[in-house]
Amino acid sequence: MLLWSDALFFLLIAAVAGGAWWARGQKHLRLAWAQVGASRVGLGAAAVLAVFFAIGLADSLHYRERLPDSGNSQSPQYAVEVLSALDALLMPLKTRTEKTYSAPLATHLYAKETMEDGSRGFPPLKHPGAHLLGTDKVGQDVLYLSLKSIRTGLLIGTLTTLIMLPAAVFLGILAGYAGGWVDDVIQYLYTTLNSIPGVLLIAAAVLMMQVVIDTHPGWFATAAERADARLLALCAILGVTSWTGLCRLLRGETLKLREMEYVQAARAFGASGLAIMLRHILPNVMHIVIIALVMDFSGLVLAEAVLSYVGIGVDPNTVSFGAMINTARMELAREPMVWWSLAAAFCFMFVLVLAANLFADVVRDAFDPRAAK
Repeated sequence: MLLWSDALFFLLIAAVAGGAWWARGQKHLRLAWAQVGASRVGLGAAAVLAVFFAIGLADSLHYRERLPDSGNSQSPQYAVEVLSALDALLMPLKTRTEKTYSAPLATHLYAKETMEDGSRGFPPLKHPGAHLLGTDKVGQDVLYLSLKSIRTGLLIGTLTTLIMLPAAVFLGILAGYAGGWVDDVIQYLYTTLNSIPGVLLIAAAVLMMQVVIDTHPGWFATAAERADARLLALCAILGVTSWTGLCRLLRGETLKLREMEYVQAARAFGASGLAIMLRHILPNVMHIVIIALVMDFSGLVLAEAVLSYVGIGVDPNTVSFGAMINTARMELAREPMVWWSLAAAFCFMFVLVLAANLFADVVRDAFDPRAAK
């Protein structure tokens, strides 16, 4: 089965592949990406990101298992639970559940319980030493949950960028090139949007969206489709509230470019404003767009964790770094303290964000002519 988020994720990967193929024919882009490829830091960060994207891609190939024929129905019956290719690969981790908490590589439960002989002790695990990062409250493997969280973080980072990019580029270039009342209207728009606290705006939009989903249960055949709708709505809300920064950058750059000689010459030859923006302005601000997109990715991954931590993030059925951290908040207060869920979520998210930031630095140095070489 194909979820909407899966389709958009595949579309984004196809767009990136198409853009890479097109960039091969552009000398200045080819030289810039060659500079990225010559950097050891850039290659290392790209390799880490590629591993994360491969995991996210495997988790985006969804299916429902076919149930055995009962003889009462002519059409095939499928299970309610939606699985992914990553679930199939990690089936041992998914099915090796315990009763409750267990420490990493432990052979016994983490808390004392009453044994069969009436004494207090640590019961042995059903799968001793099989959980590299331990298990959570309901006995699920923490490594499995961490790997499943990668897709959520990637979707938040990439799909939100896909949503906010057209508005930021169009309005930023239009405001800088047109000037006058058009510039004033766009400035008032993003200034007003920035004046509203982002968390409050996102919380209000998420709550309204949740009411719509709750009042229309017939729209979704499975819990996975319902969780997917909430994830896409969260991406849309983040996209609507996060386009202002890039728009402001592009407006400032366009104000400078519109006074350049080649733009003045195009205007003198009678080129339309739309043609000038598409042929002369847009290609010369693409380095800012590329740099901003790569740097915003890590910020959006962290934003999902913060929103889930305060309870306005993804659906409770969706595994994410924020949901793991939110659950770990209560685990840290219990005695004995359970620390491995928080540590696992933090380490995976730290590696993802660090790789994105290092890659963004290399991309910025390669594409920004003012950056130090």
